[in-house]
Amino acid sequence: MIFTRIKPNLYKDSVALMRIAEKLLADPALLRATLVMATPANKDILHEAGLLNADAGTAAPSDLIMVVECAGAEIADQAFALVDTSLQGGTQVASGPSREVAPKTIPMGRACLDHASMAQISVPGAYAGGEALKAVKAGLDVFLFSDNVPIEQELAIKQLARTKNVIVMGPDCGTAIIGGVPLGFANVVRRGHIGVIGASGTGLQEVTAQIHLMGAGVSHAIGTGGRDVKAEIGGITMLMALDLLVNDADTKVIAIVSKPPAPEVMAQVVKHAGEAGKPVVVVFLGGAAMALPANVRQTDTLYECAAACVAAVQPGTASNSTPLAEMGSTRARRGAEQKYVRGLFSGGTFCTEAQVALRSHGVACWSNVPLDKAWSLTDLSQSREHTMLDLGDDDFTVGKPHPMIDPSTRIARIAQEAADPETAVLLLDIVLGYAGHMDPAGALSDAIRQAKAKRELAVVAFVCGTEEDPQVRSKQEQILKAAGCLVASSSTQAASWAASLVS
Repeated sequence: MIFTRIKPNLYKDSVALMRIAEKLLADPALLRATLVMATPANKDILHEAGLLNADAGTAAPSDLIMVVECAGAEIADQAFALVDTSLQGGTQVASGPSREVAPKTIPMGRACLDHASMAQISVPGAYAGGEALKAVKAGLDVFLFSDNVPIEQELAIKQLARTKNVIVMGPDCGTAIIGGVPLGFANVVRRGHIGVIGASGTGLQEVTAQIHLMGAGVSHAIGTGGRDVKAEIGGITMLMALDLLVNDADTKVIAIVSKPPAPEVMAQVVKHAGEAGKPVVVVFLGGAAMALPANVRQTDTLYECAAACVAAVQPGTASNSTPLAEMGSTRARRGAEQKYVRGLFSGGTFCTEAQVALRSHGVACWSNVPLDKAWSLTDLSQSREHTMLDLGDDDFTVGKPHPMIDPSTRIARIAQEAADPETAVLLLDIVLGYAGHMDPAGALSDAIRQAKAKRELAVVAFVCGTEEDPQVRSKQEQILKAAGCLVASSSTQAASWAASLVS
């Protein structure tokens, strides 16, 4: 049964709501639980999932929708009571012996912090654009975590920001590190001389983490939002970020991480990079080789991008790549019917990179986010031959938090793929950092052991993160190894191992 409650005019950002939903789903009596702001896009998603009733359908964008699926009203009431407790715990901030209401507007925030230079915005998409415009007009840089901002509004905001000489990261910007301060989903990395620009959140995380693991550091990591490199926006933030890093004395080399931009945007970005006067390393995942200016180097993978940047600031630096000694014996032990690799990712960029790696080995993949639309997986409930799935896509997160926070969707899919006699390899990412699950490897370890108990099954995994992250990279790798995983040192290596095991 589906039960719904509406909380009028109560906004909470998506990360906070995902955290509460994760807490609810710890109760096995709840089949599904979701908390979302009542934006049109979110209501469409709820409708597709069969979770939208009449009350939720009439909710305003500023209202909070809470939905649970369970056996009865008593269980639902207990769940909603837990939500109320969790929400009340985050509505106020302590200040000495008294409690003060947190600032609710940008002017209120400026009054509390008159030296602030950046606004971090996470409100429903219907309002996010207006708040971003207020911040830009006030001369603030913007980290715009919100999504569902109309693309026409994004263009107007960024055009104004360009005239004000402030930068707008987003909409739908999940990660940035500015002057050593992490924003959104980001990892703990040392300061250094490499500046990174990313239209991809987990791509930005992996490149910055690998730079740290190789002994170098990051000056700034600037997210742009995925639509920035579309023709409609024209790469405004990416070009401004290039200028910012060119003029930053601490930045000695610049990296650009993205899926291939629109052709006209790519041409402009490459031309601008050629005029930087600093080494620039680009990785446009899945893109073709290009003719480039002398100071610009193109790489094919996230690891190669990080390594090239580190080599530019620290010549002679050894890589952290490790060989896979178990490759031959793993192939020899599996059954003749086991032919396919199944990738189950929490990071969309990792799903894309795995497809690129497999394609380089002559292996084509089905996916919900395919490199070629001809390979779009129409029935997402069933894998087909070689399949790479982005489990963080909207198709999989309706009624549940993102898999970087809640592992339940991936746990179920690991069991499903292990039961398929044609599955030879499972490929998994483990993403660390702020706002993510505090023990992602531990949450998956039982499912991995059970999968391997069914038959000889290779489980290839990698950890995106650093030793300084709250989850601690080495501890997460130890948990994976204890569960029987082949643990690669990077997303690139993991994808290459999986491709080699089936090609």
